[in-house]
Amino acid sequence: MDVARTGVTRKKNIKRAILAVVFVTAVGGLTFWLSTLQPAAVAVEASTLWPDTVKRGPMLRNVRGMGTLVPEEILFVPAITDGRVDRIFLRAGAAVQPDTVLLELSNPELQLAAVDADWLVKQAEATYKDLKVKLESARLDQESTAARVQSELVQAKLTSERDEALLKMGLKADLEFRLSRAKADELEGRYKIERQRIEITKESVEAQLGSQQVQIEKQKAVRAFKQQQVGQLKVRAGAAGVLQQMSVEVGQKILMGAALAKIAQPTRLKAELKIAETQVKEIALGQPATVDTRNGLIQGVVSRIDPAAVNGTVTVDVKLTSALPAGARPDLSVDGTVDLERIADVMQMGRPVYGQPFSTITLFRVNADGKEALRVPVKLGRASVNSIEVVEGLKVGDKVILSDMSQYDTHNRIRLQ
Repeated sequence: MDVARTGVTRKKNIKRAILAVVFVTAVGGLTFWLSTLQPAAVAVEASTLWPDTVKRGPMLRNVRGMGTLVPEEILFVPAITDGRVDRIFLRAGAAVQPDTVLLELSNPELQLAAVDADWLVKQAEATYKDLKVKLESARLDQESTAARVQSELVQAKLTSERDEALLKMGLKADLEFRLSRAKADELEGRYKIERQRIEITKESVEAQLGSQQVQIEKQKAVRAFKQQQVGQLKVRAGAAGVLQQMSVEVGQKILMGAALAKIAQPTRLKAELKIAETQVKEIALGQPATVDTRNGLIQGVVSRIDPAAVNGTVTVDVKLTSALPAGARPDLSVDGTVDLERIADVMQMGRPVYGQPFSTITLFRVNADGKEALRVPVKLGRASVNSIEVVEGLKVGDKVILSDMSQYDTHNRIRLQ
């Protein structure tokens, strides 16, 4: 007969509970163990990175800017008068001398005015000659009158002397003698007046001829000016150099004072550098600078700092003190660096891609075995173009990665391969 089994269900329940506890404990332990594990390091090709080693020593602080070579002096050739461009003899790039004719203008009104001025001079000269003849004739008439009075005076004196002698001999009446003497005295006074008139006439002649001579000189000056303007219709360079720009075309109407051409001296150049306005505050006049023409280096000094910023940059002029290399010419693109200061002893490294002075960034520091790199915070100090001061976070001899590692911002460790 069958025997009833007791306690079997209870045992099964206990066994199931124990298994459940063991399973839960195992899962929890596994989860905890997995949470303590670091994520797998991402692999990076070492040859694509830009590494550098922290070192200690002197550091030259400088700033860099792009720019161009420009002439120290630029001569703008202006139009002396209104006109129309008839011919252009030279174009940009041509070497010129002071008397080189660049272009020719035409101005019929000015040419007609020059002809009129010439005729006015001739008219003034003819008027001078006519006036001189008239005055000379008047002077001769005056001298003729004086000579006649003088002759009458001589005769009156002789008559007076005769009457005086006859009076003494009792042959002439006293009244007749006094009449002849009075006539002689009258003629003597008239003669003096006529001589004074002659002197006044001479002065008058000189004054009138002088006045007309002034008119001649005035008309000659006007004629010379008009002729000079006509001559300036042939526009000359005015200085030796290279024609940089011809600003007009044939047939164009030109107003007086308009710039016709630009001439520069290619042997006297300076560099105009565009420096970021955040860096220009430490630049001062007289600081040494180096200009790279990509065909040689030129030494120079800062000669001018533009007071205004344009599009985030400030123009800094560098006066060149060494010889220009071959190929140096106006408008040539150059790179320039301005030396700010030389620090005797500082811990430094190459400047990271996003390394700004006096900031804190994170860099990957390469382990001693060179197989991995860990992200570490680094405090930076003073900066130069290619190097920057390390204040905290690294020590001398540490090897760091300066490349742009923004794509690995979610990783604190990379594997180098």
